[in-house]
Amino acid sequence: MRARDIPNLLCVLRILLTLPVGWGVVTGRYELALVLFFIAGLTDGVDGFLAKRFHWQSRLGGMLDPAADKLLLVTGFVTLWLAGYVPDWLLAAVVARDLVIVAGAGLYHWLIGAFEAEPTAISKFNSMLQLSYVILTLAKLAFGVPAPAIIAALGWCVLATTVTSGVDYVVRWGARARAAGR
Repeated sequence: MRARDIPNLLCVLRILLTLPVGWGVVTGRYELALVLFFIAGLTDGVDGFLAKRFHWQSRLGGMLDPAADKLLLVTGFVTLWLAGYVPDWLLAAVVARDLVIVAGAGLYHWLIGAFEAEPTAISKFNSMLQLSYVILTLAKLAFGVPAPAIIAALGWCVLATTVTSGVDYVVRWGARARAAGR
């Protein structure tokens, strides 16, 4: 193993943590789910920092990182929804956005060609809000804080940024597809 492989290994760790996070939520072990989800969230920041700081970016990392993020967040939202702690409308928005992005990326690759994932500022902000929503919901379940009103307000913020970033992706990549003549 080389040092430049560390960001990819952190992505793999994040992917592997999704199963115990989901298990923790569905079995009511919220403290465990919170700790593991928090660790997984930290790996996202650390792998990105290392990849950029030391120029350890790779094509594999460019695919693993967003896949790990989506898997972790969708696992968090779906399992919390199954447990009755995420509203239907919020789960639908989060999952629909990710399906649109994945389907769009697949179509772009198939019809036009390879591309580099380029998360936008709104997309990064959305991911941070989604991570925060899951973490605060788990904290509420594990420790009784924060107040439900805070989580509800954050849910509306997540909805707004989820829709905005989803539309932004469709507009940006649609323009690129038109510019490529497809």
